[in-house]
Amino acid sequence: MSRPFDMELFLAGILNGAYASRQRHLRQAKAIQAAISERWQRDNPWTWQRKHLAWFLNQHVNRHSASTRYYYLLTVNLLTLRLRKTWRFSL
Repeated sequence: MSRPFDMELFLAGILNGAYASRQRHLRQAKAIQAAISERWQRDNPWTWQRKHLAWFLNQHVNRHSASTRYYYLLTVNLLTLRLRKTWRFSL
């Protein structure tokens, strides 16, 4: 039996700023992880492809307000930075 992927540990080295901002990014990263895991059964960010994050931004978050979509975009940018990918997303 394997342990669940620890998103907090994954982002620990890259998160900085205010406590509230770090907590928001962690909460949103876990929501992204849950949505991708439910849709594609990939709970580990190292196995994600660009299409997974693009789907999340285009389909899962598109019904939220503009400010919420912006904050999720910031979290996705942090994830891609941590994954050392050159993926760029826009709203």
